[in-house]
Amino acid sequence: MEIDYSNIKVIGFDADDTLWVNETYFREAEETFAQLLSPYETMNKIDQELFMMEMKNLPLYGYGIKGFVLSMVEMALELSNNQVSNQTISKILDIGKDMLNKQVELLPGVEEVLKSLSKQYRLILVTKGDLLDQERKLEKSGLTNYFHHIEVVSDKQESNYSKLLGHLDIDPSEFLMVGNSLKSDVLPLINIKAKAVHVPFHTTWAHEEVHESETNGKSYLTIGSLLDLLPLLKNQTN
Repeated sequence: MEIDYSNIKVIGFDADDTLWVNETYFREAEETFAQLLSPYETMNKIDQELFMMEMKNLPLYGYGIKGFVLSMVEMALELSNNQVSNQTISKILDIGKDMLNKQVELLPGVEEVLKSLSKQYRLILVTKGDLLDQERKLEKSGLTNYFHHIEVVSDKQESNYSKLLGHLDIDPSEFLMVGNSLKSDVLPLINIKAKAVHVPFHTTWAHEEVHESETNGKSYLTIGSLLDLLPLLKNQTN
């Protein structure tokens, strides 16, 4: 079924793994952490246990690098029965600092797409995670001026989107969300009668994965690159 985008007036963009690389750095950090803790457990087991610790702590720490580091420290203490050295704890903290100091690597076509679409649509950025870290990445990205509004939310559920659209006086039928996560950037929007385009990233955090049954009957488009948005929306009228 062809989706009609002619009524769209506002386009929302996810940030991490939609505009710039993010999950890749978490995977690298997980591997480094597992190597540090390898005297206590297998790397595969460490990876599984760390994920469970992150899920347990998510309601307390929320999304982002800082909560991830706290979960690594807690996991190190638990796996080592509180025997882990101060030096190892220090190295875990360094993993987090290294992640926070990463350069922002834009994904292909990002600036071209934002520059083009900003001439016809109102663009907003909707991302979740640590406010300070997201502000830092946005500043480093050089993309700030393309967005009419920037929102860092604690989570991306239907209620978060409904509240944001209400605050900005945006009719859901006139809103399109673009992002790499079916769970966070697509399904909640469809459920509130907005539209969504899925742009998969090559790496997906396990927490963001959805079962095929959750997408059955849902009307959305998957594209291979952000650049595919341009022909998709070309000649659409507001």
